[in-house]
Amino acid sequence: MKQPWWKSAVAYQIYPRSFKDSNGDGIGDIRGIIEKLDHLQELGIDVVWISPLYKSPMDDCGYDISDYYAIDPLFGTNEDMYELIDEAKKRGIKIIMDLVINHCSDEHEWFQKALADPNCEEAEYFYFRESKDGPPNNWRSMFGGSVWENVGGDRYYMHLFGKKQPDLNWENPKLREKLYENIRWWLDRGIAGFRVDAIVHIKKEESLASHPADGDDGMCGLQGWARNTPGINDFLAEMRDKAFTGYDAECMTVAEAPGVALEDLKYYVGDNGFFSMLFDFTYSEINFWGLGWENARMKEDIPTTELRDSIFKHMEDAQKVGWTAVYLENHDYSRSVNKYLPTGDQRDYHGVTMLATMYMNLRGTPFIYQGQEIGTTNYNFKSIDEVNDISTHNHWGNWTAAGLPMEQKMYGLQYSRDQNRIPMQWTAGENAGFTDGKAWLPINENHVDINVESQKNDDNSVLAYYKKLVKARKESVVSEALSLGDFEPALLEDGEIIAYKRIGEESKAFVINNYLKEDHKVTLPCDVKSVVVSNYDDVALDGRELTLKPYQAIVFEI
Repeated sequence: MKQPWWKSAVAYQIYPRSFKDSNGDGIGDIRGIIEKLDHLQELGIDVVWISPLYKSPMDDCGYDISDYYAIDPLFGTNEDMYELIDEAKKRGIKIIMDLVINHCSDEHEWFQKALADPNCEEAEYFYFRESKDGPPNNWRSMFGGSVWENVGGDRYYMHLFGKKQPDLNWENPKLREKLYENIRWWLDRGIAGFRVDAIVHIKKEESLASHPADGDDGMCGLQGWARNTPGINDFLAEMRDKAFTGYDAECMTVAEAPGVALEDLKYYVGDNGFFSMLFDFTYSEINFWGLGWENARMKEDIPTTELRDSIFKHMEDAQKVGWTAVYLENHDYSRSVNKYLPTGDQRDYHGVTMLATMYMNLRGTPFIYQGQEIGTTNYNFKSIDEVNDISTHNHWGNWTAAGLPMEQKMYGLQYSRDQNRIPMQWTAGENAGFTDGKAWLPINENHVDINVESQKNDDNSVLAYYKKLVKARKESVVSEALSLGDFEPALLEDGEIIAYKRIGEESKAFVINNYLKEDHKVTLPCDVKSVVVSNYDDVALDGRELTLKPYQAIVFEI
């Protein structure tokens, strides 16, 4: 049976503010992306997800949209966007955009009309409530504080995220149709699909009632009444049918969907699912889940078995029902080498390439985040003043109010969402080759050592290794297994190994990763035919007895 194009694709995420600046204003733009398309083509990328480019006051770096049809002047023009789509197509690359439709900006004309006239049609596009006794309920915003903001008198509006991001009322059919019209408008202009932001929040509990507090602030989180709330499936099915279907090339949709219950996965990514795939959050937030950034664990505090079991569980759960996306990084997290490698090993070539091997060969569409392909590390933030991210500033305020010592606050700061928004490191030169002006965020000092230019022609670089991994998925003797094959865990009795099989109809692969920085002997569970990729030049294999070098990673044909 013919498989959808996106199952065999390798994806790349661009955070446009930080990718490449073409006009010297210190902010990345569309023409900068066009300038660097050849880099993506050489890497072997098939599809690029670009974080929001729409017109926005940029309170949340573009995730607060004031015009869904217009490109923000910071990034260029609509004509620039159309040119990008065309230029990418010439290189065999498709473009998907961010779809931010749980909320918009308070500067969107709909919200402005609603503020001016509480009885207008647009007022029904949002959650306005009257309350004489303060906020209408005790729900806590994702960014901290109440989800309610007063607009004068007894009138409040709901915002699950920032105060300048009012939630859209999906119960209103006119609002939904306007959103679908916009989706179809962009698809008609040649994009291949969307990454769908915060989509699990679009359904709210109808009563909007308060619930028992789960923190000292007297508020409660959103799970169950404003996240994965019963009834959401009706909205998602309608959007699939009215907005995503009916195009010659199947639309690729990637849902940001944390907390989806196992029994509901089939509706999201199964046959005729709401989306093509979704991002899982269990392993990507393994270091601070339930702890907060200020108490985040480093890799030496996270057993390899815990990380492995978290990844493998998602692999097996998703495999039962449909497809998924696999990733180590995105615009909301710190760098993967800092998260998943022990302190001091973040720049270890074999550790970095081991991580790449481990995740790039999992079952699902792999996403590479900008800079990940060269082993970019975290920046050492010196103060909160270096940070732009609204969420980080909210955290900092909460930490200060709670009386946390400066040392702990600075520790938490290193997990800021701005870690992965530090400008792309293109060269060893001034401003890392990102801009001729003053960059909107600090430039990482280690760009003199870690940059695209220095790795581009180095066969022993992290970039060269990523190219090998991408090529293995597409052109090797096991490409069919690596792109489409089933996932099967292996060597679970060994707590420092992450190993698995990929079983295809035409080929089979065995992937093994040594998470120890020392030699490690294992007995393979199968006979192997050949080495497809290894991050060492030699492989010490005697029959089924394999001696792995520190952080060695190998893809075998079996």
